[in-house]
Amino acid sequence: MAPISSFLLNLITYSNVLTYLLPALAAFFAIFWLYTKSKTNSPQLPPGPVGLPLLGSLPFLDPELHSYFATLAQTYGPIYKLRLGSKLGIVISSPSLASEVLKANDITFANRDVPDVARSAAYGGKDIVWTPYGPEWRMLRKVCVIKMLSNTTLDSFYSLRRRELRETVGFLYSRAGSPVNFGEQMFLTILNVITSMMWGGTIKGEQRTSLCAEFRQKVSEMTELLGKPNLSDFLPGLAQLDLQGLQKKMEILVKNFDRIFDSMIDRRIKIDKEGEGGEENKDFLQFLLKLKDEEDAKPPLTMLHLKALLMVC
Repeated sequence: MAPISSFLLNLITYSNVLTYLLPALAAFFAIFWLYTKSKTNSPQLPPGPVGLPLLGSLPFLDPELHSYFATLAQTYGPIYKLRLGSKLGIVISSPSLASEVLKANDITFANRDVPDVARSAAYGGKDIVWTPYGPEWRMLRKVCVIKMLSNTTLDSFYSLRRRELRETVGFLYSRAGSPVNFGEQMFLTILNVITSMMWGGTIKGEQRTSLCAEFRQKVSEMTELLGKPNLSDFLPGLAQLDLQGLQKKMEILVKNFDRIFDSMIDRRIKIDKEGEGGEENKDFLQFLLKLKDEEDAKPPLTMLHLKALLMVC
């Protein structure tokens, strides 16, 4: 009886083991098969550094990215892959490959991932920089290049540019004999010219001066946020946590910009309704509002597009 009971006990033990072992083996072979199939069907990737699990090459990035990429190119060649968190990037570092990507196949590579803070800054990616290539992007390009930045339109803003240049010359003349930060003054002049062309005919006098000053400050803060590396861009699963607080800061800035834009738009509409919009009152805002009201535009230019274009300008 002892051998029989021992046999039955072993049989029961083996059956229990097989109960857990067989599903585990089946799962292993299924995963192996799927992995092999994905490797077979996916395009072959170029070589590149292995990096760390989850983080990839993020911990090894050098602030001087162009030098860092050039160093990697010496090891892996003119085209290589670089894993940054969960994102896979392909780096090219030769003129011939750059021409192939940016010229020969520009439409294929036209779209890009929208950074988390940039999506908020551009009203959900509604500007010409982040909108995916398609009818909407072509409409925005037409507005910017063919209509808004045409020679005829730019010539109509000549008086605004001349006014800002004269104010700069007057300031420099008043500072004769005293040191002047010429580079900073030229930067302010260019920024004043841009803001003047945007809404120089809408807001005038002290109100325009204070508004431009506030706008410059907000633009500086926004540029700083856009330039900061954001962990959410490389590990999208962490985006909801906003660990660095960049998204929250950008949302506050966008609300400030939105308040400024709403104020300018209301003022511009009031000027046009009252018939005060002469040649000296022209600006980009007036031009964009007219385009928005064109009913035959397909796709149409919406208020969100208009504000996003003002943000880019």
